[in-house]
Amino acid sequence: QVQLVESGGGLVQAGGSLRLSCAASGRSFSNYVLGWFRQTPGKEREFVATISWSDRNIYYADSVKGRFTISRDNAKNTVYLQMNSLKHEDTAVYYCAAVVSYRDYVRVRTSEYDWWGQGTQVTVSS
Repeated sequence: QVQLVESGGGLVQAGGSLRLSCAASGRSFSNYVLGWFRQTPGKEREFVATISWSDRNIYYADSVKGRFTISRDNAKNTVYLQMNSLKHEDTAVYYCAAVVSYRDYVRVRTSEYDWWGQGTQVTVSS
């Protein structure tokens, strides 16, 4: 069983920055593929960013490319999402997700992840 706990959400003005963190339990963190997703009321959960266990493979949704940066610290069992130049449309509940993988791939579908955090609210005021 893996537990994921997000933190760092909050209220920020458009153009501002936030850094989300997700701390994971479990012994195999270095073998986890990690992802960030977001969801707004009435919409499907959508992919934001993903990082492979070696961090050599990283992939972003087009809507956040160039503004968001995903990173991981295997020593701290933590994945981060640095969000810059925030826009009102980035407002959502942000979730981190994890899955064990023995290949150094990234994952972009919600169905490909086994564990999810409880979510953290990000609100960007326009």
